[in-house]
Amino acid sequence: MDLKQIHERVIAGDAPGVKELVEQAVAEGVPPAEIISGYLIPAMTEVGARFERQEFYVPEMLIAARAMQTGLGVLKPLVMEGELETAGRMVIGTVRGDLHDIGKNLVSMMFEGAGFEVTDLGVDVGPERFVSTVGQENPDILGMSALLTTTMPAMRNTIEALVEAGLRDKVKVLVGGAPLTQAYADQVGADGYAPDAGSAVRKAKELLGIV
Repeated sequence: MDLKQIHERVIAGDAPGVKELVEQAVAEGVPPAEIISGYLIPAMTEVGARFERQEFYVPEMLIAARAMQTGLGVLKPLVMEGELETAGRMVIGTVRGDLHDIGKNLVSMMFEGAGFEVTDLGVDVGPERFVSTVGQENPDILGMSALLTTTMPAMRNTIEALVEAGLRDKVKVLVGGAPLTQAYADQVGADGYAPDAGSAVRKAKELLGIV
């Protein structure tokens, strides 16, 4: 079979097609790690690039990300521990008082699509939960999202709590959400700011020195 079809079907957002092709590739003996790193991850990288060029919009990104997740769902149980090299580990959540999750979910899916291990804490996440998870999981990136201006101060509170816990220098903090700006990210002491899901992955790799 032509494995490039997996790449094309992810970009097209064809979840059933991706599932069928991935299952066929596995049946033909293609290593799961090769399918992930050679076709699923590059497809999502291309989706992110198209989004940044404004050739794709949020609906296309979500559909492509779900198609990619379908492929990952088939492969993850088959990947042996240590067989797949991860790009890094990420903990993500929407800050306390904020229940919006579409943007966060998209960022989470884009990071998974880029080969990161993602722990998604959901919405309305307080500083203490972010801090305890960072302590337990030891992630490379902590992602915080806010869609309401009233909940943005929770980002500063979380960063201050990381400092108090002695964890601030162990993790890169990436913030995003509609009302945020680079200036605000600098003000609260974040390492990076991303205006959208596509640039979030690029910014995270930049912070971690991943080419």
